[in-house]
Amino acid sequence: MSTNLKSHLLNEHKDAALTELTVLMPCLNEAETLATCIRKAQRFFEKSGVKGEILVADNGSTDGSQEIALAEGARVVPVSRRGYGAALIGGIEEARGKYIIMGDADDSYDFTALENFLDRLRDGADIVMGNRFKGGITPGAMPFLHRYLGNPVLSWLGRLFFNVPTGDFHCGLRGFSRDRIRELNLRTTGMEFASEMVVRASLAKYRIEEVPTTLKPDGRSRPPHLRTWRDGWRHLSFLFMYSPRWLFLYPGILLVTFGIGAGIFLLPGGKEIGGIGFDIHTLIVMSFFLIIGAQAISFALLARRFGAAHQIMPLSGFSWLMNILTLERVLIVAAVLFLAGLAGLIASTLQWASTGFGPLEYSSMLRVLLLSMTVMTIGAQLAFTGFLSSIVEIPTR
Repeated sequence: MSTNLKSHLLNEHKDAALTELTVLMPCLNEAETLATCIRKAQRFFEKSGVKGEILVADNGSTDGSQEIALAEGARVVPVSRRGYGAALIGGIEEARGKYIIMGDADDSYDFTALENFLDRLRDGADIVMGNRFKGGITPGAMPFLHRYLGNPVLSWLGRLFFNVPTGDFHCGLRGFSRDRIRELNLRTTGMEFASEMVVRASLAKYRIEEVPTTLKPDGRSRPPHLRTWRDGWRHLSFLFMYSPRWLFLYPGILLVTFGIGAGIFLLPGGKEIGGIGFDIHTLIVMSFFLIIGAQAISFALLARRFGAAHQIMPLSGFSWLMNILTLERVLIVAAVLFLAGLAGLIASTLQWASTGFGPLEYSSMLRVLLLSMTVMTIGAQLAFTGFLSSIVEIPTR
């Protein structure tokens, strides 16, 4: 290795070691506003005395954004894989700062006012979220549906599902510890990256705080990359997929409770409540509820096991249950249920045979047959679930 190359690498390593903060801007054709954002970040460094860098993660711009960034003194890292999340993941991997503050390069966020973010990070916070509702939203800066429906609903679900202590779940201006974020191994490449960061951090018990920040209309003449319904759905579906409790477990428990309750109530015979008759047809509906509920609970356990195996979510409160539910134990329970249902089916068949396979008393016969088939179906489901769960845990390289 030449002396010049050694010297260059040594200086680069020294610069990286001294860099406290990286201001990271994802960029896709932001030529109209990029220079303004970079200059604002530079003014923050000048007035605060913070040793930092401005890093532009370019996602394939064709309008000269890369040249603008370089001319303004920013460092540019090209990210070939398309998507908001992909650009940020690429930037996080290349960042030199101990802390990173990310923000859109559309001039909607104030890069001169980053003190509160950095102070919280220095104080030990792993992630510091901006809250635009507390800091102020300039008229026209946020679409009506985003401000009064999408963001409030998704933020509420984030707090409900994951206990995230923030009122603005999708603020694009946020700071975090570079090393702590890298440990999460974030994977989503689209707009739902903003949700994944907060959800995964919450599941990992990271310290998440928020500070007020402002939002003003962006300075671009073209439409934003964000698509209201498409990206809103991607955020919503992501929240559910990372919360097996709310997606599978709680609905499953509710359906199983209804199914068992109706079975106990109607198995002896029909009942009437308030002049409304409940009989075998209601029992049929509740049997389907019971089957669907049992499958949903199985999916909840499978999802947690898959998430833990691939290190995308912790087992948390399910760990003790997972240790108990080995394949062999699940198969034993499944066999008992299946054989019990089979016994009922055989008894019903024998009863039918005793009449020469002629007419039977409809109501009582169907009750026994319905209960038997429901129990057999759940037993078969459990057996399949047990094997699928074991497949999920097969080690992969």
